[in-house]
Amino acid sequence: MPKTSSRLLTLLSLLQTRRDWSGTVLADRLDVSLRTVRRDVDRLRELGYPIAAAKGPEGGYRLSAGTELPPLLFDDEQAVALTIALQIAATTQGNGLAESAERALNTIRQVMPSRLRHRINALQITAVEQPTTQPDAPVYGDVLLTISAAIQAQESLRFDYGPGTTDQRPRRAEPHHVITWNGRWYLVAWDLDREDWRTFRADRITLRTPNGPRFTPRAVPGGDVATYVTSIFRGSADASGNWPCQGTVILDLPAASVALYTRDGLVEALTPDRCRLTLGSWSWPSLAAAIARFDAEIEVVSPVELTDAFVHLAERFTRTSQ
Repeated sequence: MPKTSSRLLTLLSLLQTRRDWSGTVLADRLDVSLRTVRRDVDRLRELGYPIAAAKGPEGGYRLSAGTELPPLLFDDEQAVALTIALQIAATTQGNGLAESAERALNTIRQVMPSRLRHRINALQITAVEQPTTQPDAPVYGDVLLTISAAIQAQESLRFDYGPGTTDQRPRRAEPHHVITWNGRWYLVAWDLDREDWRTFRADRITLRTPNGPRFTPRAVPGGDVATYVTSIFRGSADASGNWPCQGTVILDLPAASVALYTRDGLVEALTPDRCRLTLGSWSWPSLAAAIARFDAEIEVVSPVELTDAFVHLAERFTRTSQ
């Protein structure tokens, strides 16, 4: 690969890893001059990457969100992880995303280098769901995105709930959280007509447009969504449910990715790339180990026993490597 092309890929990879980079730091990392950094940034812009520049003696750069999707750059591990996630989505029945995931998977396979394509082709994954008496209707991505956008904008929603309700007055609710529980997506919201908190299954929601007026968020019963939802689904006000140990963490992963591997826990979407996970286990070390299986940065919300368990496991793993 020509040196310039290789440098452009390295520059793009750096810009994707954090929000802001100074020109001097980029020049040091690439072992080039500031002038060369500026030229390379201009080349990436010509390729469709929206890179914003800050004025100053050294300058600064940020990869911004654009109106069009430019070419993406993944390292080998990211490409393999993305392909595995798409295979799971493509073979999970009734999730509403199977067809789109299959098309995305085929697109990625076409542009993969041969060394990765052979590895991926040898890996075939099929997601097997627990049988239910009545299969769920699919949840389409645009529904979840619209609900999440309304939560961020603090706009009330109007929607039909359940089959055969389009000729009735729509439900009106103030959306607060999108969560998953036991493989299903739910909306936690304040029902304006019933003047009480409700959980709505996302696969039963048919949104109406436009959204309703803006609102000031209310406090969720129990102090947080994990306590409230656990008490609803397990029929108890005790947030620990059936597990003697329960903790809450924030993961630098999308809620949809975490939900694929979490059946007995609560996943709450915070941002497109972060989520809050509440999970239980029979001991604090086993709970820490279960959370550590996610390849992401972990921030413990509560309790302190979970933090101590992570420290305990870290010390144990350090001893085994000596």
